[in-house]
Amino acid sequence: MSWLAVPLEMGRDLAAVIEVQDWDPVTLGLIVLAGLILLVVAWLAVRRYRRTTGDRFRRVLASRDELAVLLHPNPDPDAMATAMGVALLAEDVETEASIHFPGEIRHQENRAFRTVLELDLTSIGRAADLSGDVVLVDHNEARGFDGASDLDPVAVVDHHPASGHGSSFTDTRPEYGACATIITEYLRSVGFTVETGESTSEKQLPEAVATGLLYGILSDTNHLSRGCTGAEFEASSFLYPGIDEDLLDRIAHPEIDAEVLDVKARAIENRQSQGPFVVSHVGELSNVDAIPQAADELLHLEGITAVVVLGKKEGTLHVSGRSRDDRVHMGTVLKQVVEDIPMSGAGGHARMGGGQLSLDHMAGLGPSDGVSIEAFTERLFAAMAGES
Repeated sequence: MSWLAVPLEMGRDLAAVIEVQDWDPVTLGLIVLAGLILLVVAWLAVRRYRRTTGDRFRRVLASRDELAVLLHPNPDPDAMATAMGVALLAEDVETEASIHFPGEIRHQENRAFRTVLELDLTSIGRAADLSGDVVLVDHNEARGFDGASDLDPVAVVDHHPASGHGSSFTDTRPEYGACATIITEYLRSVGFTVETGESTSEKQLPEAVATGLLYGILSDTNHLSRGCTGAEFEASSFLYPGIDEDLLDRIAHPEIDAEVLDVKARAIENRQSQGPFVVSHVGELSNVDAIPQAADELLHLEGITAVVVLGKKEGTLHVSGRSRDDRVHMGTVLKQVVEDIPMSGAGGHARMGGGQLSLDHMAGLGPSDGVSIEAFTERLFAAMAGES
């Protein structure tokens, strides 16, 4: 049945009813008017139903003169790739868009992604630095800068568990493995294509955007081996013909910071094990992005199914966890172990999570009694074992 079948059938039924009744002209006119209104409402409802999520997002972008696409602190390839896609959609509707991030870009992979794809990103320290309506990508609540809590984004596109939302548009899909998958679906739904050879298209994805989106998906799903859905494979298949393989290789194989190797070695040397679970404290460090890389390294150890790595920098304890154990939801574990510690926050997905804790508040500053690193380590083991 076509999308017009329902309202047309309603119209025929109305005509049949009118044909067999003997009403006065006023009553008949009111009935006809009501029928026309019903037909229009039905048509609008069907039209809205058939409009894709990408169409609706594009309409929101088109209704604004200027947009600030905001990344989370220390953005990764998935976040940056998603922002590239949003900027392209904004350009398509002649809306000016700029990309912003709080914090720093330190991880060698993230730096390579930005440099190789020549991304124009602006670092911010306060909400007042943002110009135009704000679109959040790869996170659903602004954080990491002054005034973040007061920010009211016009749109949110994310694949993390949602509590934040946009005033005009929200699309959060925690079942997806990457946010870049969502924006790829938007681009496809509004007519963008990837073409090779000498063929051209008015809506052809630039090679840099296709490459960035593909790498964003690969990065957040560990090369399509973790947390994937069919949507990730479909998006990757769509993007691949339009990528630049040289750019992809340069992003995937950047030079490695010597401190990262040192932190990985310390994580292995300092590890504590309880059954298939490992916790390791790597001490003071300057590059906190080495912590999740160390966690990835520990998870390769034979017989280990879940790991947490801790490291200190400037009065903050940074925590990163990884799990390939169906019994251990790492995001829940980390959120649980910090919930009674002031000035702390943690969470994430089933397979990975992270958090930060104030060392002063861990020591007992404020309303809590405090918790030592040793006690915190035991909390982690207990939480991973499902004992707390």
